[in-house]
Amino acid sequence: MKKIVWTLSFMIGCISSMIAQSDELVAQTPLKYEYQVKESDVSSTLKTLSSNDLEGRETGQPGMVKAADFLEKILKDNNVQPYFKTYKDTLTTFKGTAFNVVGFVEGNDPVLKKEFIIISAHYDHIGIDKKGENGDFINNGANDDASGCTAVAEMAKYFSFHKNNQRSILFVFFAGEEKGLLGSKHLAKKLKAQNFNLYTQFNIEMIGVPMKRDYLAYITGFDKSNMAAKINEYTGKKTIGFLPKEAEYELFYRSDNFSFYDVFKVPCQSVSTFDFENFEFYHHVSDDFKAMDVPHMTSFIQELLPAVTQMANTAIHEIIMLK
Repeated sequence: MKKIVWTLSFMIGCISSMIAQSDELVAQTPLKYEYQVKESDVSSTLKTLSSNDLEGRETGQPGMVKAADFLEKILKDNNVQPYFKTYKDTLTTFKGTAFNVVGFVEGNDPVLKKEFIIISAHYDHIGIDKKGENGDFINNGANDDASGCTAVAEMAKYFSFHKNNQRSILFVFFAGEEKGLLGSKHLAKKLKAQNFNLYTQFNIEMIGVPMKRDYLAYITGFDKSNMAAKINEYTGKKTIGFLPKEAEYELFYRSDNFSFYDVFKVPCQSVSTFDFENFEFYHHVSDDFKAMDVPHMTSFIQELLPAVTQMANTAIHEIIMLK
């Protein structure tokens, strides 16, 4: 028992130290960007992905295909190139037909472009509920994770427009997350076999509603890397904080970031604003568009632009594993 108490005290002390370090870095002046994320674009993308027409986007079902086609069109329309021969990369981890959607913006530095960051979210959800509630049978998955996909789409537009990334970037929309991280497991294994040079993965999960805390969001596996501290340095704000519930539920292992960490052993983490207190419709038919806070999402994506830009441009690997 003494050993357990000492271990917990040590972990709490380490996390407290990291939080303090993160707060100190906030004082630095962030880069400023004239580029503005449009609330109308955020609303439009989110509304389409969470519409009844997509029937809850269950992996392998027609609604998933419609969602993939829609995301592919966003990449095409914004001159984001496919990384493979096509945007759709068929899963080897799923019995039926399913695919990730993968776009690519090449880095503009002759050396750093050989390194990659991945900005990702899962576009699948859990489909139709046979029991339903109040005549609603479709699990639209607006927060989980159409909201994250909307953020990835906006970041893809931003980098394609500016072309200000020295490292190369993959924009990935995963299928099969709800089936056991199948899309990310497939892609991580495939890229590793191709000697893919991954610097870091920034995965986005459930950002549809704000938290009532003194920070904007949290990342999973807070103490595994210095990503939180570096994001706060890059944005010049206390953008990322530590959420004890995240550690309690071990969320680091429950989203698509873990598949890449497991294979590449580099900083791969998810950012979220779902804190177990601000949204009661997890895996529920009421997780739909009208429950989302679009102005919050728009400002959240805007605030992250300096962070993802710095990830793509620092001369050295500033984001590193700590344990």
